[in-house]
Amino acid sequence: MGQLKRKLHIWAAAVLAFFLYSLLSPFPSYAAAGLDLKCKGAVLVEAQSGKVLYEKNSHLKWYPASMTKIMTLVLALEAVRDGRASLNEKVVASENACSYGGTQVWLKPGEEFSLKEMLIAIAVGSANDCCVAVAEHLAGTEEAFVDMMNKRAEELGAKNTHFANSHGLHNDNHYTTPYDLALISRYAITLPHMLELTSIKEYTFREKPKLVLYNTNKLLWWFEGTKGLKTGTTDKALRNLTAVAERNDLTLISVVMGCEEDRGHFTESMKLLRYGFARYTYKHFYSKGKQIAQAKVGKGNVDKIGVVPKENIGVAVPKGENISIKVRCELPKLVDAPVKKGEVIGNAVVLEGDKKVFSVPLCAAEEIKRASFFNMFKKVFFSIFSM
Repeated sequence: MGQLKRKLHIWAAAVLAFFLYSLLSPFPSYAAAGLDLKCKGAVLVEAQSGKVLYEKNSHLKWYPASMTKIMTLVLALEAVRDGRASLNEKVVASENACSYGGTQVWLKPGEEFSLKEMLIAIAVGSANDCCVAVAEHLAGTEEAFVDMMNKRAEELGAKNTHFANSHGLHNDNHYTTPYDLALISRYAITLPHMLELTSIKEYTFREKPKLVLYNTNKLLWWFEGTKGLKTGTTDKALRNLTAVAERNDLTLISVVMGCEEDRGHFTESMKLLRYGFARYTYKHFYSKGKQIAQAKVGKGNVDKIGVVPKENIGVAVPKGENISIKVRCELPKLVDAPVKKGEVIGNAVVLEGDKKVFSVPLCAAEEIKRASFFNMFKKVFFSIFSM
């Protein structure tokens, strides 16, 4: 009887210990069991702040395959944004562009399509021949375009990335990491047209002979809230996917690389995104374009100017946890006129405790002109007599 009693005490102690562990552990066993990702490396980040919510070998160098095309699209859409190119201008396919294998739209030498049509073929159909045609159109040669890709990647902070081509066909010296791809993608989705292009489900590229492209990213059909980005598959790279999804104002970017199983890049990405949406919520502070503070103006026709955030200000926070988050406006003591509307004059810094999470530029809400000599004299005069 005494031995049975002792066993019951041991069993009760074990149950109590497990119960206490479950209460005290910030992420109970669900986290490990639910995220047994079958891939070489992965990362999940909140899109605006870049806050890493989950990672597995996130700095592992791996072959991106056609996820390379995210950077190709970045350079093309930057050129459009900056007025160096137009979506309507014609791109002519060279013999070199038409010689590439893999996924393609079978361009013929001399064939013309608009830049927009070429970019859709890249984003939706993962067309290697269109990548080279666009690269040659924008930079003269694909080699010059690849130099631009590597320079831009470095500027975006992608320290473990090196591109050898514009399309992603295998090259041993062509690599990146899950973390670097998340960095590049965070920037990519801020560009006009990026999400629009990469979220197209199907597109008729040619009427004769008819060629309909279907988006290689099946999450657009399978996962609610998916907004883009790009798949990548080769024999050596295996299966990869960078995906963007939004639910309840929370936008997440997931990257999975090196999935061996058929459709594994889709199943593992959905696991990662479900984890993020189940565990985190979006805490909103301020909306883009809405005044949140004022700055003092010197030499202007008014004394103060309203400031507005360049984008929404918010951050992902764990559900059910009381985390101290605040926004601090950093503005100069005086802004000298003239000031253009939209001019950046400060920053809104998001702090988690004392740690800086990220910052958003603060812009002038209106134009402020320089005060005339008469107005300046009036201000000095009244300031003296009001003392």
